[in-house]
Amino acid sequence: MRNFLIGLLVSVVVLFSAFGGALADRLFVIRPLDGILKRTDSGQARMTEEDDSGQARMTGGSSVVDVVERVSPAVVTVAMEGQTQGKIVFDTFNFAFRQEEPETIQQDIGSGFVVDGIEGIVVTNKHVVSRSGVRYIIIDKDGVEYEVEDLYIDPINDLAILKIKGEKELEAIVLGDSDSLKVGQGVVVIGTALGEFRHTVTTGVISGLGRGINAGDGSYGSLERIDNVIQTDAAINPGNSGGPLLNLNGEVIGVSVAVVGGAENIGFAIPINVVKESLSNFKETGSFDRVQLGVKYRMIDKDVALLNDVPAGAYVVEVMKDSLAEKNEILVGDIIVKLEDQRIADVDGGLAGLIGKLKVGETIEVELWRKGEILNKNIKL
Repeated sequence: MRNFLIGLLVSVVVLFSAFGGALADRLFVIRPLDGILKRTDSGQARMTEEDDSGQARMTGGSSVVDVVERVSPAVVTVAMEGQTQGKIVFDTFNFAFRQEEPETIQQDIGSGFVVDGIEGIVVTNKHVVSRSGVRYIIIDKDGVEYEVEDLYIDPINDLAILKIKGEKELEAIVLGDSDSLKVGQGVVVIGTALGEFRHTVTTGVISGLGRGINAGDGSYGSLERIDNVIQTDAAINPGNSGGPLLNLNGEVIGVSVAVVGGAENIGFAIPINVVKESLSNFKETGSFDRVQLGVKYRMIDKDVALLNDVPAGAYVVEVMKDSLAEKNEILVGDIIVKLEDQRIADVDGGLAGLIGKLKVGETIEVELWRKGEILNKNIKL
């Protein structure tokens, strides 16, 4: 009986202690164990910490708010100005059809970012500024408009460089390093979503590297093939094209380029190191001198190659007229296997990825397969 009473008393004491501790924690925020043991929520990944202001901060970088505040002055909206075709309407007073006068309209069509504030150099996508017969305008965060004086197109990478006319008061963005990216790394996207909502901010992670896509902006541009791009789950909408994909240090690591219709949380960006190469080329020559082999192709991976008893590589489906490929007798049906001893099937970005790293004037060895035979060609680019 005595042991029973002691056990009952101990149970009551433990129960009241637990209840009292919970009450103190909830009502009075008294947590005596915090001074002895470091409190850790084991059910939550320790991905964030707080700065002195109490703001959530991603480990190893700045907070999203910090990034946006620092970078936004260098992010711009690309708009176009042009005339509408006069509508044909029915004039009820004269009981006849008449054509209305054309109107000049301005429309936001994409995004971009400043890479040189002194010279007024802005980077965007080629498909954003692909229309002829219109005037392009750059609009900064504060709504100040700048007329585009010159426009230069990179024919390979869906990139364009816009040069602003007159005086400039723009801040330039910091270029990062896209070769050091890792899947799962946090990112921020800023752009003019849907061609309407300027400086829209979305966040996410890098969800894939070395992808190949058909690039376009759904609403404003045509489609073309681009290889070796960054995949992210940060929302990229029509109108974001040409805007920056940023790491959590506020450095641009990619150029938003495309979305996947009918899918969620799948967007793509051109690696910033590709942009660096284009900018370097542009500054040296005043234009984009790019190597073009002159073929359209379809990649054959190792599994498909094994099933069809052919080598893996780039299967040529079309040869451009007067191109390097035509001059060097590369034919439709050939499979390009190697460039300079590098197997195309083993390289991120495939044939385009290798070609993009080559320089005009170089001579390269091309190994290709044709009807069961291996041929080698030395081609001067």
